[in-house]
Amino acid sequence: MTNWPYPRWIAHRGAGKLAPENTLAAFKLGAEYGYRMFECDVKLSGDDVLFLLHDATLDRTTNALGDARAQSWQALSQLDAGAWHSSGFAGEPLASFASVARYCLDNGCFLNIEIKPTPGLEAKTGAAVATTAAQLWRDAAVPPLLTSFQVACLAAAQRVQPQLPRGLLLDELTPDWLETALALGCVAVVCNYKLWNADTVGQARKAGLKTLSYTANDPVVVENLLLLGTDGIITDRLDLFRPDTEPDAKSGTGPGV
Repeated sequence: MTNWPYPRWIAHRGAGKLAPENTLAAFKLGAEYGYRMFECDVKLSGDDVLFLLHDATLDRTTNALGDARAQSWQALSQLDAGAWHSSGFAGEPLASFASVARYCLDNGCFLNIEIKPTPGLEAKTGAAVATTAAQLWRDAAVPPLLTSFQVACLAAAQRVQPQLPRGLLLDELTPDWLETALALGCVAVVCNYKLWNADTVGQARKAGLKTLSYTANDPVVVENLLLLGTDGIITDRLDLFRPDTEPDAKSGTGPGV
């Protein structure tokens, strides 16, 4: 990726804490706050349909219990994924990956897809996300950014759709973090914000990698990331940080495109 077409501000799981995470309602609320890039988590159902869910289990964010992978998409699509957040979102369903893609493409939004596999399905999930993303965004000016903590996910995505941009997610810096990102053909590293300083940002830049952070919710933290010149900030605080004017996802026009 010669040019970096993505906005700096990225809404975590759609709308941060303001709506039930990873639902279409969250994306719509995030857009109301002016956000034009969203981060979400994608995994496979029991019958291999891609859908949005962060956890391996349904317990925290739906009205069901147990392993999400044990359920078909038909069963998952009937669950309430909103009531846990607040009564105003009661009845909000889980979102399929296809529906989120349609929303983003129809509304000129950018997407950061975190590949979030059920343990043991890293390669299968990475390949499925990349293959489906390539199909859904085949006519789009700007593709989604695929990220994962799992090397096997990114390696599978690289194998099946090498043209799609990838980013390595890191919660700590191992001695070979840069080498791993480069071996996976990544265009970015997405770090826990605590890992970025002048030295690590400089190393990433020297290697030709963009620098993104998760999940930055404190104004002091965000100010430091801006001073460091990092390229992307994933946040829950859509009510606190308002994005600047950014390039257009539908046309690909604007700064840096």
